[in-house]
Amino acid sequence: MRFNDVIDLGADTTTYGDFGVPTVTTTWTTVMANRMSVSAREFYNAALTGLRPSAMFQIRTIEYGGQRKLKHNNEEMNIIRVETKGDFTVLVCEKVGANA
Repeated sequence: MRFNDVIDLGADTTTYGDFGVPTVTTTWTTVMANRMSVSAREFYNAALTGLRPSAMFQIRTIEYGGQRKLKHNNEEMNIIRVETKGDFTVLVCEKVGANA
């Protein structure tokens, strides 16, 4: 299987500085992926819970570490659903601000 898209997976870390002020830092990891179309079924099932999936990506399971953010072509998205089947994991994503 050939992976044709470059994505960045992001995980947030919160640290607390002086006086307990939190600082959130996102660590990004670049991986190769296959972009997939969001099916009508996926879209409508997510819409029932107020979500708006805009993209799906397939990556190798070994490369996924529970990240909740994704960047593709400089567009940031939240990962709203993860489905793992053996060696491959599908990430269903929603554009940041899609529900605003």
